[in-house]
Amino acid sequence: MILDRPFVSAALLVLTTPSLAQQLPPSVTQPAVARPRPTPIGIPIDPQVAALRDKALTDDTAYAIVEGLTTEIGPRPPGSTQQARAREWAVARLKKMGFRNVRIEPYALDNIWERGVETAEVVSPYPQPLRLAALGNSAATPAEGLTLPIAYFASFNDLALAPAGSLKGKIAFVSNQMQPTQDGSSYGSAGAARFVGPNVAAKKGAEAIVIRSIGTDHGRGPHAGGTNFAAGVTPIPAAALSVSDAENLERMMKLGGTVTLHLVLTPRNVGTRQSGNVVAEVPGSDPAAGIVLIGGHLDSWDLGTGAIDDASGIAITTAAAKLVMAAGRPRRTIRVVWFGDEETGGWGGLAYARRHAGERHAVASESDFGADRVWRVETNLPPSASAVSDRLATALAPLGIVRGAGTAGDGTDIAPVIRTGVAGIDLNQSGLRYFDWHHTPEDTLERIDPEQLRQNVAAWTTMLAIVANAPEEIGSAARKP
Repeated sequence: MILDRPFVSAALLVLTTPSLAQQLPPSVTQPAVARPRPTPIGIPIDPQVAALRDKALTDDTAYAIVEGLTTEIGPRPPGSTQQARAREWAVARLKKMGFRNVRIEPYALDNIWERGVETAEVVSPYPQPLRLAALGNSAATPAEGLTLPIAYFASFNDLALAPAGSLKGKIAFVSNQMQPTQDGSSYGSAGAARFVGPNVAAKKGAEAIVIRSIGTDHGRGPHAGGTNFAAGVTPIPAAALSVSDAENLERMMKLGGTVTLHLVLTPRNVGTRQSGNVVAEVPGSDPAAGIVLIGGHLDSWDLGTGAIDDASGIAITTAAAKLVMAAGRPRRTIRVVWFGDEETGGWGGLAYARRHAGERHAVASESDFGADRVWRVETNLPPSASAVSDRLATALAPLGIVRGAGTAGDGTDIAPVIRTGVAGIDLNQSGLRYFDWHHTPEDTLERIDPEQLRQNVAAWTTMLAIVANAPEEIGSAARKP
């Protein structure tokens, strides 16, 4: 999921800057949602673009990709044999679809983490089992587990305010609640409990930490996800309780008295393995015009089958590229990348940027926020290409997409390329349902709404048809205000 890496980096400031100990930095709190800009008027829509857009609304190529990947491969944890199988599956599928220059670009993935046994039960005063999942990079408990009293914190901020050393001999429990938002901004404010909560708890002496899953559901499926420990901080066992079990544990705490938890986590690090990005192209007619980089990430967490995170993203972008390819040769080369290992830190995006540092990219864009409707488009094109943004906003309006006023360039996988000054385009999907299933056992094909998936493909097809064929010079981002 695209938000993890930026929020982790920003949230780590809480750990190192005393003045921020009582609040999260601006980049972690919910950003203000910019008002939509009016759709341009008097801008003609190319009939070929409109025809491709409308054709995409009846195209089920994306659904077939998600169905195939989740059925034939299933979950694709970074560094796993399933992920290696997925790369081979992707190469065969992309070649069959007619893409050119299809290949795997390998790189080494270090410090691969694998989950093991994970159990929790309240020992007293209300004995019962709880459902949870170890967080990525969690340490292991002793083989026999830990049996310790719980120190309860209603929010991450409360944990941050706890006195140094106050958690010795205890298991910290953070139960902040995440609210659904269309733009997904609440993932940043609530997510700090997972991103850096274990690090904070470890520094304050906790033996372990459990958090309420970072999700907007109320079910018993825990939400997986990574956490990070700062240099010099010894990792502690860390896990996410299902939202329902966290709410139950919170009720126990509010009854008063000491609640004791028995926790067993046995994850391990298995060293270095080979990973890779899968790359495919629609060759353009003008090599000097630059590359349009699009894609999503092939890896997934292991609890579900990775349908919304992110089989749908690679399916949407690939299906759109295929439709544009079938309509004729575009001016710019469209490069579709199925990135590896986004969930563990965006290593696929970094490997891609290093390998292709000498190439000219015109635009970079990724899809990694599920498969619900695209509701907003934002661009960061140079002034020389402002007309491209206008044409794009006009052609997307019939799909119910508004033009935002923010600066485009979101996405963990494209971030290293964007940082070199490449222009970005964001097609923002609705996040109102996304965090019900994000990183859970429920991230399966059944979460995909075929009609909304087709609307995504139509939006991406429209974008590619306009941007890949635009006569204007594109190759650097607009200057930020």
